[in-house]
Amino acid sequence: MMRKLVAALAVLGFVASACAPKVVPAPLVVAPKFADFVQPVVPPELANTAAAINQRRGWAFLQNGDVKTAEREFMAALKNNAQFYPAETALGYLELARKEPKAALPHFDRTLEQHQDDIAALMGRGQTLLALDRDAEALVAFERVIAVDPSREDVKQRVDVLRFQVAEQGIARARDAANAGQFDEAIRAYEAAITASPDSAFLFRELAAIERQRDRPDAALDHYRKAVTLDPTDAHSHVEIGEILEGRGDLEEAIREYSTAASIEPGAEIDRKLEAARSRVAYEKLPAEYRAIGQAPQVTRADLAALIGIRLGGLLQGGSRSDATLITDIRSHWAQVWIVSVARAGVMEPYANHAFQPRTLVRRADLAQAVARLLPRAASRRPPAERAWESARLRFADLAPSHLAYPAASAAVAAGVMKLGPDNSFQPSRPVTGAEALEAMARLESIAGLK
Repeated sequence: MMRKLVAALAVLGFVASACAPKVVPAPLVVAPKFADFVQPVVPPELANTAAAINQRRGWAFLQNGDVKTAEREFMAALKNNAQFYPAETALGYLELARKEPKAALPHFDRTLEQHQDDIAALMGRGQTLLALDRDAEALVAFERVIAVDPSREDVKQRVDVLRFQVAEQGIARARDAANAGQFDEAIRAYEAAITASPDSAFLFRELAAIERQRDRPDAALDHYRKAVTLDPTDAHSHVEIGEILEGRGDLEEAIREYSTAASIEPGAEIDRKLEAARSRVAYEKLPAEYRAIGQAPQVTRADLAALIGIRLGGLLQGGSRSDATLITDIRSHWAQVWIVSVARAGVMEPYANHAFQPRTLVRRADLAQAVARLLPRAASRRPPAERAWESARLRFADLAPSHLAYPAASAAVAAGVMKLGPDNSFQPSRPVTGAEALEAMARLESIAGLK
């Protein structure tokens, strides 16, 4: 009876062993199929668990190319321990082995949600994003790897190459978007390129140009200043900074920027901007009465004296008259200095009673007289032209050759400094406007070669 019982148990044991699933031994990994995959690290406290055993087996199968068996092992690890994140990371690599990066990404993300510095998950995420052509995001993942483990020289080299590639791609996208007028897209692309290559001055310069096109001078100024910080020899950015500052009325700072640009890269255009800014500074320092002349419906003798003294001061040197210094009615007048200057030069004379009468309106005949006295000085290098203007005998509908103002009017019109009115009239008694006076000064400057 006992022998029968033993025999029966033996048969049952044989049947049970025949029905149980066979445990396939883990293969020996000689030549890893996926050498660029980073094997997930199992925490020491989980090293001897059933999940860890499944994990090690699964990784061996994966590296031997047996993806199906590897998947069963990783899934078994998670079944044994749902919080076993190394298996989650391994499943991400398994999807990469299947060339399914979209399916891989959630696995790496689930690991990183709880363990943001996990090297294997970060590396896997970076590889996945590269496969998805999301290079800028991949760069962030690889940079995090270096931050966690600075000894990873292989990753550092990869980051350097990737930064260059990301910058190139971003620049191309940014320029294409800018050319298409898609400024928001262009700005995003430039910012991405700057993230990849933060020390590239030209990226800040190009981004600043976009901001100027969008009429955002504050943002543009910040970017241009960053550009010259990275590259102090960037003359173009110094000029752009100068233009923005000049537009704000900060002329002294604008002059400094233009001067810096001129010292780096001399050129006529920069010199022109520098001179214009300096002229504006000088102009802003002039009396408010002078700055209002251009809009005046009628100019006074003081206005004209100031215009000549300031605009044509270089023509007033020499031939001064000592008796012109006695002028009785200009003390404390805003144009006193220039009135004395033109009087001494004999361009505008005081009256017989030594009064200049600065508030008296200037008529066209008065302006012609001043112009005629300035022409020989302005055309000193062009004697033939001066003689031609003096000898001209123009015909005016309202001014006879016998009129006292005729010689001056003829010379002024012949030189192109003053214009005729309707029907060939000179209008000698008409008051001169501010705009008309400024135009005459500009023409005299041109004749004298002062502009």
